Amino acid sequence: MHAFIIEDDYLIGQSLQDMLEPLGFTRFSFARSEDAAVFGADVNDIDLITADVRLLPGDGVTAVEAICTRRRIPVVFVTGYAEELRDRVPNSTVVQKPVKSDELAAAVREALSTTTR
Repeated sequence: MHAFIIEDDYLIGQSLQDMLEPLGFTRFSFARSEDAAVFGADVNDIDLITADVRLLPGDGVTAVEAICTRRRIPVVFVTGYAEELRDRVPNSTVVQKPVKSDELAAAVREALSTTTR
């Protein structure tokens, strides 16, 4: 499975990859800005998106919305601003930073099951 990690902090992106590998993800692509995410997404190839909300530069929610106009893809938002996100994107799957692997695993399972319904 292929995970698209939208995260402007390199170390957090690598940590997310390390946590996703035991969940069956074997291919990864990365974007560090909103523009890079939108232009770099091959939506036919992505099984999961993890996205930070605040990117330098840009906005992860806006990037995800643009990507998902072409195809519905499971999304897990990974952010330090969970409460702000819940108001902005109700019913989203959110993991609060700092990320714990068990919380990410539960969120991934939730996102995958919600999208396939």
